[in-house]
Amino acid sequence: MAAELRGSDGLIAVDHAIPYSEKVIHNRKMTIVPFTEQARQVRVREMLRLAGLRPTQQRLSLGALLFSGQDRHFTAEQLHDEARRAGIPVSVATVYNTLHQFTHAGLLREVLVDGSKAHFDTNTSPHHHFLFEDGSLMDIPASQIEVLGLPDPPAGAVVRRIDILVHLAKPKR
Repeated sequence: MAAELRGSDGLIAVDHAIPYSEKVIHNRKMTIVPFTEQARQVRVREMLRLAGLRPTQQRLSLGALLFSGQDRHFTAEQLHDEARRAGIPVSVATVYNTLHQFTHAGLLREVLVDGSKAHFDTNTSPHHHFLFEDGSLMDIPASQIEVLGLPDPPAGAVVRRIDILVHLAKPKR
């Protein structure tokens, strides 16, 4: 099912091309806008609004790069390089700040690799990761891992999330 968001300007953004141009929603016929750059901007603006973030130009531009379809894993440096290639004038510090704001608002998930290298994930649903030798990540559905024997948390604390990172190596020959 495609996610649809109605922007304040009346446009509806959808996540994929659809074979029709109108749809009936709540007994009203509405025009569906294909997932163009304009629709992507509407979608990102609405995501920011719902997350309680002001839609600054940097947030809109970086959000358009991040939330353009498929879930993905990336570092701040990779996003900065992608932004520069797209002609978006943004500093590395702004990228880091924006990613942390998006994470705090629940739009992204931070994945710490080896305790120091931060990766970000657009998939915020419960899941785990494979870590390849080249540093790339791949999702593992939460249903494929069962956690047994979790100790009780210390007094005054609750378990917020469990992150499992499965390190992979090439087989020895």
